Amino acid sequence: MIFLRLFIEFFRAGLFAVGGGLATLPFLYDISTRTGWFTHAQLADMVAVSESTPGPIGVNMATYVGFTTAGLPGAVIATLGLITPSVIVILLVVRILDKFSSNHYVQDAFYGLRPASIGLIAAALFLVVKIALLNVKAFAASGSFADLFDLKAIILAVILYFAMKKISLHPVFFLAVSAVIGILLRFAGA
Repeated sequence: MIFLRLFIEFFRAGLFAVGGGLATLPFLYDISTRTGWFTHAQLADMVAVSESTPGPIGVNMATYVGFTTAGLPGAVIATLGLITPSVIVILLVVRILDKFSSNHYVQDAFYGLRPASIGLIAAALFLVVKIALLNVKAFAASGSFADLFDLKAIILAVILYFAMKKISLHPVFFLAVSAVIGILLRFAGA
């Protein structure tokens, strides 16, 4: 039963996540809330790992969730669930688009998908900021606006942003530095 649920959950995410891997984040956030397979904090970790490993972020995250939920078969099934809608749509589009590519309704439909894609990516950005830079639980517990912001994370993000602008190194370097600093701060109890 878990395999069918994995397939269906990720099929839905793959079907509606127009705009690439980051567009799957709102769906993964929803899956986390509804299923309890992973926490929102683990979702942030998945984003970091998926961004730093080869391959599309959505596929990497589906594979990770499937593996942690149901082992290797779960990883395969979740990944297949995520990519199946794309494969079906691509096969349909290839057959149909050649015939209708000059049709202005088809062109308008593709143009109309752009705002939806931007909206999904913006929602993903909001979720990542909420998880990485805000401390909603501390704010809810204390009611103090000062507790809402994770100042260390915000300072680190600002420093890394300006460092990336000044120092011309590969982004993987900055991901590695961020990971090391995050690990050190977490173990230092900071």
